[in-house]
Amino acid sequence: MGNELYIRLIETANRIKPFHDEAAASALQHSDHLTKPPGSLGKLEAIAIQLAGISGRLWPDLSRKSVIVMAGDHGVCEEGVSAFPQAVTPQMVLNFLNGGAAVNVLARQAGAEVVCVDIGVNADLAHEQLVSRKVIRGTANMAKQAAMTREEALEAILVGIEIVQEQVRRGCRLFATGEMGIGNTTASAALTTVLTGMSPEESVGRGTGINDESWANKVEVVKRAIAVNKPDASDPIDVLAKLGGAEIAGLVGVIIGAAANGCPVVIDGYISSTAALIASRIAKQSLPYMIASHLSQEQGHARLLESIGLSPMMQLEMRLGEGTGAVLCFHFIDAALHLMQEMATFESAGVSKE
Repeated sequence: MGNELYIRLIETANRIKPFHDEAAASALQHSDHLTKPPGSLGKLEAIAIQLAGISGRLWPDLSRKSVIVMAGDHGVCEEGVSAFPQAVTPQMVLNFLNGGAAVNVLARQAGAEVVCVDIGVNADLAHEQLVSRKVIRGTANMAKQAAMTREEALEAILVGIEIVQEQVRRGCRLFATGEMGIGNTTASAALTTVLTGMSPEESVGRGTGINDESWANKVEVVKRAIAVNKPDASDPIDVLAKLGGAEIAGLVGVIIGAAANGCPVVIDGYISSTAALIASRIAKQSLPYMIASHLSQEQGHARLLESIGLSPMMQLEMRLGEGTGAVLCFHFIDAALHLMQEMATFESAGVSKE
């Protein structure tokens, strides 16, 4: 079964088309003819050029956009790593579904749909808006054993791919990653430690706002989880299964699935960036399809983004997750496309370039 799941994953990854260098070059040329000094719009120009390279045309229609919020619980919460109890995960899922969370507010403002997926919540949830694709009922305590089996991790990745494909069939062409799962910054720190070589002292942050004593405990829990599970750093799926979560695995699938469907995907904060790192290790060709939205307050996030090769659009001292930073980035993407399409050129405006 595991081999069949892996084959399906690789088949999807192999559908990712190369970046369109010619389209990107044409976008750069067009940008340089607009009534501004070359490069003066900074990352807005870079995004517009990247979007041309992804789509192969000037300028893609990205008006239909979705933030995929993957939700799952973590057994490592038994170790006291979070300021909030695990019961908050299903409570927040219902908040998403009822439109009351921060990501809902920001998505409405950006004209985006919130797609909430129960991929690993340790509770029975029912709501007409819920996408129920439960792979596990919370992970095992990674400080004592593997968080998931390899098959569960692969199944969760494939769920993410399937969710994207369903949204593409509905007309969505721009995606953002979001998540909910009490304890998932601990899992992300463990994954980051193994896959980047960062020490736990560098990768472990404050998460939901823990104090110094709890932070020190969180560091020790990450060290213990790595020692117990002995993940193979050369095998990203092994690392994901032993130290990750279903929602992180689901986001790996969202990223690879978006790339396989020729769609850009905006990466949210620390947890989503961990998924992006794993996706890039599984399918390096997915990297040009990723846009990093922001630099979070989690202390390991900057180095994590550097290890992936991504540069964040903004720094707002956020640490909420949910996809909030990624959804804010939708506005910058819209702005970049409007600028490229609506600004006059030097020639059309009769403005001298000299």
